[in-house]
Order: sequence, then C-alpha cells, then structure tokens
Amino acid sequence: MAYATETKVPVAKTRAEIERLLEKHGTKNFMSMLALDRAVIIFELKERRIRFDLPLPKGSARGDEQRTRSLWRALLLCIKAKLESVESKIETFDEAFLAQTVMPDGKTVYEHTAPTIKQVYASGEMRPLLPPPATRGT
Repeated sequence: MAYATETKVPVAKTRAEIERLLEKHGTKNFMSMLALDRAVIIFELKERRIRFDLPLPKGSARGDEQRTRSLWRALLLCIKAKLESVESKIETFDEAFLAQTVMPDGKTVYEHTAPTIKQVYASGEMRPLLPPPATRGT
C-alpha cells in the first residue's frame, strides 16, 4: 500500500517542508523542478550535490493529483529518514545518500553502478550469503 494515500497536503506545502528540513540541516543551495511526468529536487549538503528524481503520474485526473500528493509526502519521509539515520549515526551522510549523489558528469552514483550490479546478480557471480553445508563422511 502506498504511503499517504489520503493526504490533503498540497504539493507546494510538502515541497516547502522539504526545503525547510534541508535548510535546518545546513543546506544552502536548493532547487526543485517540475515537468509533466517528473519532479526533481537537487540540493547541496555536506559538500555533496544530491538529486532525487520523482516520477509523477502523467494524467490530470483527480486520482493522479492524489497520487502526486502522496508521492511528494513519501519523498519528504524518505529524505527525513535518511537525515535521521545520519544524525543517529546509523550511517554516514555518504552511505545514506550514495545512490542520489551527483557525479561531475551529471549522473548519480546509482546511474553509474546500476548496470554493473544488475549484471553481477544476473550472472551468478555473487557469492552466496552463507557457505554450503559441509558434507559428512566424504
């Protein structure tokens, strides 16, 4: 089940909440962009540029508006959870935001590594989580 499926919070308010949250944690540069099929949030924090791409429903029906509000609330929750994880020292900033870290060519770390990860798992090159059980009597 999707998060915040019944939310009435307008997208503009959620976007402003994200910006305030990031400002509270020290970001100085923040940008958001909207297109018909996606939203993009970019910010700089801890000497890193971070980008979240949020795919949006393409229609303009009421259900699509509700889904869009829900997706924005989920993005806020995601960013808040990552920042809390860093603050609580569960993981470092780089660990929490690694996939969304923007590299000099404009691609994220995820965009650079996803094909290799997919290939490794598809090829069976990944080591088993546990070694196979030892056989007795041989």
